[in-house]
Amino acid sequence: MRPLSEVLRCRQATLAILLGIVSMLGGGCAAPEPLQVKLEKADVLPLAIDSNFAFRKKTQFLNDPSTYIAGGPRNEAIEFERKYYMWPATTKLEKDALRGNYLSFFWWNHGSPADVTVRLEYRQANLGPFVMAREKSYSSVKGSIRSQFSIIGDDYLENGPVTNWRCLLIVNGKIVGLTQSYLWK
Repeated sequence: MRPLSEVLRCRQATLAILLGIVSMLGGGCAAPEPLQVKLEKADVLPLAIDSNFAFRKKTQFLNDPSTYIAGGPRNEAIEFERKYYMWPATTKLEKDALRGNYLSFFWWNHGSPADVTVRLEYRQANLGPFVMAREKSYSSVKGSIRSQFSIIGDDYLENGPVTNWRCLLIVNGKIVGLTQSYLWK
């Protein structure tokens, strides 16, 4: 039978090794989100749907205090999300810069690693049928990815809220996956 101090040292060493492995694996998963690029014109691309690429979930949040409904039952989850998107703004100018639409798309690539461009095409209330577009590019991706787009600040304050949208996965200049809002035409 081993003495208690030796057993404790062995457990501490095992714990330290496990924490080191978890931190190394976690660091690799925390790749920075690519910057979104605002396009002047969204080119029409050929459709070549690939079953290896798919959208699995989408969320959208309108962060505009003027649209909040006063009174009624309190929803702590919604209040938390509002505070999350307004953090760390303190002045009116900073809060206005964070007002707008936040759209998140969760998608995956089950095939071999590929260079993927995620394009969000959208229309805003004050622009009518004019289509705006933003893109994010990922190199050599495989597995599950989250892409977040934000139409905030002056883009939102001048052109209004997003009325409809579609999101495309583009590989080698071809659309391999897409999802869209019900109002997209």
